Amino acid sequence: MPKNPISTSSPASFEQAMAELEQLVAQMEAGELPLEASVAAYKRGSELVKFCALQLEKVDSQVKVLEGDMLKPFTGEALKDHSGADE
Repeated sequence: MPKNPISTSSPASFEQAMAELEQLVAQMEAGELPLEASVAAYKRGSELVKFCALQLEKVDSQVKVLEGDMLKPFTGEALKDHSGADE
């Protein structure tokens, strides 16, 4: 029996979902779960991944709205320009 039973409730936050997902992955990789619990953990992990992806999509949409047309792809050059370091 695993130390922590697999949760079925919705995570309160992205960070909570990631922490739970990391714990599930660690248990599965360590072989701590019997077969049926592994299947339940896989299912829960899939739900957590979907939850996290949805949260990231929401944040991405919010950033696009906040930045408007100013949103540009990240390049290493942009970081150099703002660091003030001369070559």
